[in-house]
Parts: sequence; structure tokens; C-alpha cells
Amino acid sequence: MTMHVMIIGGGKVGTYLAQILIADGHTVKVIESIREDFKRAAEELPAGVVIFGSGTDPNVLESADIREVDVVAAVTRTDETNLVITSLARFEFNVKRTIARVNTPKNAWLFTQEMGVDVPLNQADLMAHLIAEEMSLGDVMTLLKLRIGQYSLVENKVDPRSIAAGKAVRDLNLPRECVLTAVIREGNLIIPRGNTILLPEDEVFALVHVSQLDSLASIMKSPG
Repeated sequence: MTMHVMIIGGGKVGTYLAQILIADGHTVKVIESIREDFKRAAEELPAGVVIFGSGTDPNVLESADIREVDVVAAVTRTDETNLVITSLARFEFNVKRTIARVNTPKNAWLFTQEMGVDVPLNQADLMAHLIAEEMSLGDVMTLLKLRIGQYSLVENKVDPRSIAAGKAVRDLNLPRECVLTAVIREGNLIIPRGNTILLPEDEVFALVHVSQLDSLASIMKSPG
């Protein structure tokens, strides 16, 4: 069944989600208010899919035909924004199903149906449960394959002599279809941000297209 989906947030997560949905034949619109993310998403997605504007502005949502969509996915980098979006979608526009990204674990309790969220996706909780299952973490390990093998959730260990060691995430030349999802350091789980410094021996989890696995590995591994 073809779905009409609206994605609020045109960062890497939103763009990847849109690519997957479009490949499956669904109708997708992406709304992004950050100019840099908007330009990048517009380059990677078909013409007319990405709309510049704020996903918390009812007028923008209305003009993007939110009343016609089946699902709204709020995947911005800010929990407060995602909650406002799902509340508007559910209570103002009566969208059938809402999905929200949880960026900060301590905010997870807010993502309830009373706040308009049908499905909260807590990135940190997902990673913590994988670790709790005592998975054996090798130097490079595929944890999960998505889209019939097109995308993989992988784990890499930062080599002390690698390009990544001692650098901030934003300064790494990561492959285009790659997003870092978590870092394990001395038993603690860190949600990586742009200013997160990767240290030698960090366990880095990433969602990456299989064609770019070698490019990611070359950043995390010793050049020798």
C-alpha cells in the first residue's frame, strides 16, 4: 500500500528515511528550516520533495498538504521541536500516525500519546539494549542490515593512528550516506554530536550504505 509521508527534518536521518520510502514507491515530502541541510537534502532527493520552512509553523504544514498525509515523522535534532510537530500533526491536523525521534534519553518520558506521539524512536535506548545482550564487538562488525542489505548498522573501533582519533565528528570527511549513531567509551554510551571528539579505542556505531563501508573503515583504521 502506498503511503503519503511527511518528514520534518532534512538532516541525514530525514534524508535517508526519505530515500528508503521513495525507493519503496511511497509519496514523500520533507520540510527543513536550516538552509545548509535544505540545500543538501534537495540535492540528494528528487525535485519538489524538499520544502524550505519550519515544521512547527502550521501555515507551512498546511501549505505542504499535511491534511493529506498518512504519517508524520519528526526527526529533527531537537526533542522539543519534535514534540511540537507531533502535537500539531495529531491534534491540529488529525494525522493518522506520528513518529518522533528522541535525541536525549532523559526526555523519553515526554514522548507519549498524550503529547501526540504514536511511536517514539529512542536511539540511545536501542543501542543500550544491543549492548545489554552482550554482543561481541570486533574491530569491524555488522550488527544489522537494512533495505535488503543496502544499508548496515556497523561497529568500528577507532585506531590510535587513524584519521578519526582526536578529531571532532564535524571535522571528519564521512561518506555522504553515513551517520554516526552512538559511541561507546569506557562502558558509557555517548550520542555523537558535531563537537564530539573521537578518542582512540572508542567503539563507534554507524548507519552506512554498503557501498561506503570501506570509506568509513579507512577513516577509523590505521593508514598503515
